[in-house]
Amino acid sequence: MLKQFIALSLSLAFCTAGFASVETVKAKLAQQYPNVKINNLQTTEMQGLYSGTLDSQIVYVNEDAQHLFIGSMIRLKDQHNLTKDLAVKENTIDFKALPLNDAVKTVRGNGKRQLAIFSDPNCPYCKTLEGNLAKLNDVTIYTFIYSIKAQSILPSKQVWCSANKEYAWKNLIQNGIKPTAPANCATPIERNLELGKKLGLHGTPAIIFSNGYKVMGAYPAEEIEKIWKNFGL
Repeated sequence: MLKQFIALSLSLAFCTAGFASVETVKAKLAQQYPNVKINNLQTTEMQGLYSGTLDSQIVYVNEDAQHLFIGSMIRLKDQHNLTKDLAVKENTIDFKALPLNDAVKTVRGNGKRQLAIFSDPNCPYCKTLEGNLAKLNDVTIYTFIYSIKAQSILPSKQVWCSANKEYAWKNLIQNGIKPTAPANCATPIERNLELGKKLGLHGTPAIIFSNGYKVMGAYPAEEIEKIWKNFGL
């Protein structure tokens, strides 16, 4: 697949003359394919090929807006993965700026690796992710209870008001057992909703790595391990 992508891209580069501007490519996309919403369109190191994001995935489009490429762009000179750089740039959140005191903290092993999770207790994918996270070792997990479903507000506040927040959260998200603590304490639930909106999180679950890289969905434990390895985290 990679060889095919490079071959196609090289042929495109050699066959194209008089390269279009980003605005021209945007206009062609809007006119010819109005339902294809490519964000953050920009030039690449390869003339005549432009990068952007489509449904949070890095894609490439040629200057006549007739061909879309999905795959890794490798700079042959140093074997550098330019697509990986774009993925980090387009999906990065300042981890150090997250208000971690507003999250439920879970530590396993030495806790040296860190994750921030945005999760709704009534989200089925969040329940799946919680099971996947349980397979990870040597990790500190900060779970921001992100109650985007109306029915999640009350039990989320009850979790926060529980004497053991971590236990109450796990019991709710994994076993469906609602907390018994009254929701009569100050909670960060509303702040978490505002934070999620500010970060552009329109769904759950969201996973944020300590370098700020963000992914959406119930990633398997082995995929999370791969991301840690790829980024040296």
